[in-house]
Amino acid sequence: QVQLVESGGGLVQAGGSLRLSCAASDFIFSISVMGWYRQAPGKQRELVATITPAGTIVYADSVKGRFTISRDSAKGTVLPQMNSLKPEDTAVYYCNAHTWTDYWGRGTLVTVSS
Repeated sequence: QVQLVESGGGLVQAGGSLRLSCAASDFIFSISVMGWYRQAPGKQRELVATITPAGTIVYADSVKGRFTISRDSAKGTVLPQMNSLKPEDTAVYYCNAHTWTDYWGRGTLVTVSS
């Protein structure tokens, strides 16, 4: 059974930073497009960023210039660094591994206070 284990959420003031982490099993990590999505209260889940095994990255327009994503193949983790956080970044953040299907983590809550 594929498991994605997320960590790093919490409460931060506007302008602050948080770093999330998602760990996946070696096989799934090596073949997956890894990504982070978020869902704010009352809104649909939306893309934050994705990174392919080759390192190609896509960012949502709303986070460009503020968030960066990287993957550590040795550890099987994907690491989004979130800087200059805004109250509108408040959401549950979900890790995703996309192969022939989608695997999801349970989510980690990020709250940005104004």
